[in-house]
Amino acid sequence: MQNTETNDVLVYRLGAGCDLADIEEGNTYQGKVQGFATFGMFVQINDRIKGLVHKSNMKSEHKEKDAVLVRVRQVRPNGNIDLEEVQIQVYQIQSVERKSTTVRIADLSGKVGKTVAVEGEIAQVKQTSGPTIFTIVDETGTQNAAAFVEAGVRAYPEAELGNIIRIIGEVMMRNNQLQIEVDALTVLSEEDAVAVRVRIEKALDARAEPEEIPLLVKSEVMERLRPEMRKVAKLIRKAVFTSQPIILRHHADADGICSAVAIEQAVVSLIRESGGDFDAEYFLFKRAPSKAPFYEIEDITRDLDFSLKDHVRFGQKIPLVILTDNGSTEEDEPSYKIASVYEIPFIVVDHHHPDATIDKYLLAHVNPYHVGGDFGITAGMLGTEVARLINPTVEPLIRHLPAVAGVGDRSEAPERALFLSLVRDQYSEEACKDIALALDYEQFWLRFNDGREIVKDILNITGNTERHRKLVSLLVEGANTMIEDQMNASMPHVVPRVLKNEANLFLLDVEIHAHKFTFPPPGKTSGEVHDRLCRQNAGKPVVTIGFGPDFAVLRSRGVLMNIPRMVRELRNEIPGGGISGGGHLVVGSIKFVEGMRDVVLEALIAKIADAEIQR
Repeated sequence: MQNTETNDVLVYRLGAGCDLADIEEGNTYQGKVQGFATFGMFVQINDRIKGLVHKSNMKSEHKEKDAVLVRVRQVRPNGNIDLEEVQIQVYQIQSVERKSTTVRIADLSGKVGKTVAVEGEIAQVKQTSGPTIFTIVDETGTQNAAAFVEAGVRAYPEAELGNIIRIIGEVMMRNNQLQIEVDALTVLSEEDAVAVRVRIEKALDARAEPEEIPLLVKSEVMERLRPEMRKVAKLIRKAVFTSQPIILRHHADADGICSAVAIEQAVVSLIRESGGDFDAEYFLFKRAPSKAPFYEIEDITRDLDFSLKDHVRFGQKIPLVILTDNGSTEEDEPSYKIASVYEIPFIVVDHHHPDATIDKYLLAHVNPYHVGGDFGITAGMLGTEVARLINPTVEPLIRHLPAVAGVGDRSEAPERALFLSLVRDQYSEEACKDIALALDYEQFWLRFNDGREIVKDILNITGNTERHRKLVSLLVEGANTMIEDQMNASMPHVVPRVLKNEANLFLLDVEIHAHKFTFPPPGKTSGEVHDRLCRQNAGKPVVTIGFGPDFAVLRSRGVLMNIPRMVRELRNEIPGGGISGGGHLVVGSIKFVEGMRDVVLEALIAKIADAEIQR
């Protein structure tokens, strides 16, 4: 460490990452007065190292934070450093930096107590009442690094979300979790950052690639959807590995819940495996039901509000939004337009008939209609297969969810029977129907809450089978009691018609002939009425319309309607109708202005009368 090119005295400036091993007896260092005692003064050589200048070795008077030059007299076996003040007029500064080998985050568990260097991207910056917590992502994992200036003060303000940085610090255990105590943080130059970013992106791309696993059941439609399902799973896995928050929105019925919970289990388990905070699954993942079968303005407003607040308060990235059992229709487009202002990325896993204008807003879109299928392949079936690609280890917990979704959504696709057969040893068809009904009933009372733990018990994901059975039994009993009460009030008021195509049409004003603001709500009430009418008219084409002042809910059996197309036609044909809506081809809803109800309903019935009958 001697300078052979000048006769000036060398004074060393110790870098922030240096520790006791970098101190040499006899060398002179720049320091700062930390404080005083009766026997001398304490001098900091860097943030980690300090020594004592005995009063006999002090050359002048000082106050705290004064700059001072000190020579190392002795480094004691216990780590204490004896210093003496020196006064030099002419000297040369030489910086000493700790030579730390760059370590991958995945290898930190074997480095506790050691000083390491880590290069990666800042995925989150969270200011606490104490240190600043930087969440760092490299090609192998996620790790928190704590940097402290003083309580509540932002450390390294030049380091921002998305920067590629190099940190040097000691690997510590805090609350049974690994954490790096930052000694130095450097934002890499653009040239160096590009090389690191390319390395990380390449490794993450390979790491995010889903495993090659077969489908749970044989299905030509889902086999054709495998490439898109793999694309969705890869995007979700990459979001988890880069600590990007995820919001999962789903329709608030049994099918939507099954699809969302399957994905939830896969994502949450992957977050746990990826490191970071012990409670990362709660602030990096959020599941939220949507009351309508599409992504409403109210939904995007809530999601955007929470996301922007988290971005400002906790330094989180803008989230990836996953929509399941909704997201495919033109009714979703206004929300997508708002989200596009903030460049929010979207993924959709849905089985509603898709509109051609929607895909331009999406990163990926799993929908059976894209490959010649239809709504019989339910969102719960699709979501479960996507979940298995995200994290195959969750399969034992979720393999019964497609069967529950199939019966809950009244699927008539051959896949329904295959999924039921898959879990017949644990769940009979009746048991799956009970679980689906329990989900619908409980979600009605949960409103906009996800009921994460309650729903897991209903679906028997927690492993407490006895509690699951008791809970489902009680919920089914309560649901059936209320359904029967609603049917006793409603069925006598059903008005029948026979249309020119020989379809049997049944009309029910659910606004005046059904209990309000209770279970079952208008949509499910109309569905229950339709099921009873189908049984009473076995083998005949049946269409049921449950309507209120400004809406109508449609259910069809044996009449080949196309509800989304009918809605579009009515909107053009009835000026001032205020018409919107959609859904599946033969199950859906329509909204209109109250003053045009009779006109809209009669025009709708005329279109149903022109529909083809399934022979």
